[in-house]
Amino acid sequence: MTDVSSLEAHPGSGVLEAWAPLGLLDFDPLTPSPEIEKQGLVPVRLAWHQGRLCELKPLSADQSPPSRMVLPRLVDCHVHLDKAYTWEEHPNLSGSYGGALDANLQEHNSRTVASVLQRGERAMARGLANGLRAMRSHVDSGGPGAEPSWDALLTLQQRWRGRIDLQLVALVPLEFWGSAEAEVLARRVAASGGCLGGVLTPPCGSAVVTQQLETLLRLADRHNCGIDLHIDEADHGPAEGMVQLLKALRRVPVQVPVTCSHASSLSLLSAPRLTRLAERMAAANLRVIALPLTNAWLLARADDATPIQRPQAPIRQLQRCGVPVAVAGDNVADPWFPGGDFDPLALLAASMPLTQLLPWQRLGLAPFTTAPPAILQLEWDGVLRAGAPADLICMEGQGWSDLIRCPPQRQVLANGHWVSSSGARP
Repeated sequence: MTDVSSLEAHPGSGVLEAWAPLGLLDFDPLTPSPEIEKQGLVPVRLAWHQGRLCELKPLSADQSPPSRMVLPRLVDCHVHLDKAYTWEEHPNLSGSYGGALDANLQEHNSRTVASVLQRGERAMARGLANGLRAMRSHVDSGGPGAEPSWDALLTLQQRWRGRIDLQLVALVPLEFWGSAEAEVLARRVAASGGCLGGVLTPPCGSAVVTQQLETLLRLADRHNCGIDLHIDEADHGPAEGMVQLLKALRRVPVQVPVTCSHASSLSLLSAPRLTRLAERMAAANLRVIALPLTNAWLLARADDATPIQRPQAPIRQLQRCGVPVAVAGDNVADPWFPGGDFDPLALLAASMPLTQLLPWQRLGLAPFTTAPPAILQLEWDGVLRAGAPADLICMEGQGWSDLIRCPPQRQVLANGHWVSSSGARP
């Protein structure tokens, strides 16, 4: 790959010509409209100084087309750093949801601060090299592994501040939030700027579940913590958890953001029922994080049959009804999924055949680019404009096929400085 660092005028400043998605470009109103567009990409000249973009303009038709593509540094809004890279010691050879739970419990009971910190450092380093600027990690927050996990990830949050923003979510059984220990954990989460979480998988259609959700909603609102639930990660009981959540929100409306991760079983609803549910979700200001890789790996698995239907969040149907949807990586080399590498470009490429999203369309690209920072309520929305952070992923290529065929070699610009080149595994 061309050494783009040679284009820097001096450290912290530079110029780059590349193809960029039109939907991620916010030109000055006086800038002429782009003369060239192909596959939703336009050739642009980007300049930066002191960590900020200072120039953004389209190239004219008489200029040589660039040989590179550029994206903003990206955000993975649902990961599990506490269990990442544990597959070798705790494999789930059945590939089943139950097998993942069993292996996860064994691993959880053996966690130490040192082991979680070592794996977490590896994950953050890979994320930075691959082009991530922020992550939201769910943390197993009950049992003997909880305290080591929180100690390690809070340390990582401080160590990596300014390079990768790290948000934390307390992942516990839903009933935990009604216990005597709930206030202590909620205060810890609030102090870290994190979210309260929980798990809703069928059967969860009882009044008890509604009451547990109401308790969680009140607690989160009192501590000004967002909520991020593992909800309807199942191949049966379509939308049981979502129905309960909407019922609870009618009774206990909150000001804090509520995020629904997975939402896989919603795809089992009929089209009319799904539309009605999605409209209610939009009215309740819910946002969804789709996790296609782990869900395709775990759900609807049978010993002797290839699944005909693989439940996953119905991304486009939700978008049409006004629900913001992001796509995230979820698990990396742990009992829930043996693959992954905290690589947002590999995630995009692998998700395309599963989701049939079209990255040259605005709504096809948004789940990977602008929706994740919005869900995490980050300061920068990921759109390239003068004054935006000089945070870029630069790759060889002139079209989406170059990016999707295989995760490309890349160079990453963070705060106006080239920090790494990536592609080959270390």
